[in-house]
Amino acid sequence: MNGERKRLFVLDTNVLMHDPACLFRFQEHDVFLPMVVLEELDQHKQGHSEVARNTRQASRFIEDLVRGAAHETIVEGLPLACGHEQAGGRLFIQTQELSYQLPPSLPGNKADHTILGTAIALQTARPEVEVVLVSKDINLRIKAAALGIHAEDYQNDQVLEDVSLLYSGRCELPEDFWERQGEAVESWHEAGRTFYRFHGEAVRQWHPGQFVHTADLDFQGVVRHLDGETAVVELLRDFTGRENVWGIHARNPDQNFALNVLLDPQFDFVTLVGQAGTGKTLLTLAAALEQTLEHKRFNEIVVTRVTVPVGEDIGFLPGTEEEKMTPWMGALMDNLEVLNRQEGSEWERAATQELLHSRIKVRSLNFMRGRTFLHRFLILDEAQNLTSKQMKTLITRAGPGTKVVCLGNVAQIDTPYLTETTSGLTYVVDRFKDWEHAAHIILQRGERSRLADYAAEAL
Repeated sequence: MNGERKRLFVLDTNVLMHDPACLFRFQEHDVFLPMVVLEELDQHKQGHSEVARNTRQASRFIEDLVRGAAHETIVEGLPLACGHEQAGGRLFIQTQELSYQLPPSLPGNKADHTILGTAIALQTARPEVEVVLVSKDINLRIKAAALGIHAEDYQNDQVLEDVSLLYSGRCELPEDFWERQGEAVESWHEAGRTFYRFHGEAVRQWHPGQFVHTADLDFQGVVRHLDGETAVVELLRDFTGRENVWGIHARNPDQNFALNVLLDPQFDFVTLVGQAGTGKTLLTLAAALEQTLEHKRFNEIVVTRVTVPVGEDIGFLPGTEEEKMTPWMGALMDNLEVLNRQEGSEWERAATQELLHSRIKVRSLNFMRGRTFLHRFLILDEAQNLTSKQMKTLITRAGPGTKVVCLGNVAQIDTPYLTETTSGLTYVVDRFKDWEHAAHIILQRGERSRLADYAAEAL
């Protein structure tokens, strides 16, 4: 431990609900569970939500550690290494009443106040260790700081220290790039596509599926394959001019790159991140319709999203699974209207609209476990509101011939206890950046309207 003081982490209930395996994430340090935390776990174990599942799993982990242990062993601390090799500390479960004195400003018998009192009692009883309260509740951490208790957020699931470090999916080539390459550049045509092979130190900084371009955008390509200091780059198709996708043209280089990877069968997983109005949903739907209805590459389009309300909940919704999800899919319906602005009679437009709806299925995330999607174009909207565990559950539903596209804006997170650096969207962007069948881009320029663009900047 390099001479550092050993720490005793007191866990709040929400940490166990967030990550059931958190008990094994504190390396050589000890973990303490107040009795009130076990009581709260018992109150939240019912139901089919992700929180209820996590609560039950946390209880199972604790039971595995406690099973067969004598009372004296529980008092002395249960070795966590039994449940996980990387955990070197012990688990202490509160076995007796601890005496503490809370200030009059914290009256009542709230669970949070009991946890604070437990931390204060442990500080007095065990001065040789540093007592740290771990909680996802920011207000509890503020109260702890006011009482002189060291409190921290649970950061084991934090992907990045700062969201500004998030992989952008693009790389601008240096001005002297072509001069450095010289005659070493190889180029060839294959099946109507143009490829380049580059060499050198600059290539080491690239990732598979990355958008590489010159400052003047005369050269735009996608990294196909990397091997040390050698990279194969494919020239992008130009969707800003005559070529279009279901009537949609790219309005900027980022959108052009997005359309290229959305249409490319070599990319099984695509993430598009950007603020409202950058065209994430429109581009994805256009590419999905093109490949499903025109090229018959996919059997149908499946759209889903997490149902976290921005304002007050409107209560239970009637109807089937698809009918219940319809109010959450306003963005989908708006973009379908844009994509269905073709010429023709009212009957022709109605027939086309019916065809589109027959190939687009809206599904709830609540019923994804155990499913396998074959030859589907799977769109996950508002992906920033998912945890890393939920994201894994969804992506592993993909069967042969399925393409998964995740859309979101990490600056707009509505799920409690999730931040820009712990969002499931941030997690998958970071974990998939070195896989050659995945692509990612941050769409930086809004294309909705001048009013929307100005509002995004000024408000």
